[in-house]
Amino acid sequence: MANCIIRHIPNALTCLNLFSGCVASVMAFEARYEMALLFIVVSALFDFLDGLAARVLHAYSDIGKDLDSLSDDVSFGVAPSLVVFSLFKEMYYPVYLEMAAAWLPYLAFLIAVFSALRLAKFNNDTRQTTSFIGLPVPANALFWASLVAGFHSFLVSAAFHPFYLLLLVGLFSWLLVSEIPMFSLKFKNLSWRDNKVSFSFLLLSAGLLIILQIKGFAAAILCYILVSLATCRKK
Repeated sequence: MANCIIRHIPNALTCLNLFSGCVASVMAFEARYEMALLFIVVSALFDFLDGLAARVLHAYSDIGKDLDSLSDDVSFGVAPSLVVFSLFKEMYYPVYLEMAAAWLPYLAFLIAVFSALRLAKFNNDTRQTTSFIGLPVPANALFWASLVAGFHSFLVSAAFHPFYLLLLVGLFSWLLVSEIPMFSLKFKNLSWRDNKVSFSFLLLSAGLLIILQIKGFAAAILCYILVSLATCRKK
């Protein structure tokens, strides 16, 4: 009985990730962006814990792998897509773009599509056991939720053109499936020498969150991308 319960702990945590992602999607659709960010952060926490529990308890399963990908695409694909969809609906459109205002928001779902491609690629790519190739979907989701919650007033002003947002959607969709190596925050030990990039990034991220608060998540993800590019070039 105890072994049966232990075996299902990782999947239960994955289901909590999915549940939180569904709530984040509702919050995003209602344009409650700070709440959407909160539940995406909660989903990311459960996503970390389910993997940790699976490794510690040696409770791996094919169902768990599929469930994890499904949950991640809802929490980190659909939810940020709805954040951007709602933002597109609120944005200022010049007169010559008024007709585009009806269909442009739907391009936000490219984030969900490319997130699904990223997850499928990760599941079948043996090169990504200790690091990542392409932007991880939780990082992408945190960037979008933080950007919209933190810079909402500017993003819906006349100073920010809807095509700028569309370009950002295209750029981050490409980053998800790109061949850019990106470091992982999985620690094999606590040695500074072996993990100096990860430790430095975590310290920098903590500082950004303290200083910028909600905006700090978006800033931290940009730093993650830049540090990954820098370390990739060194290699």
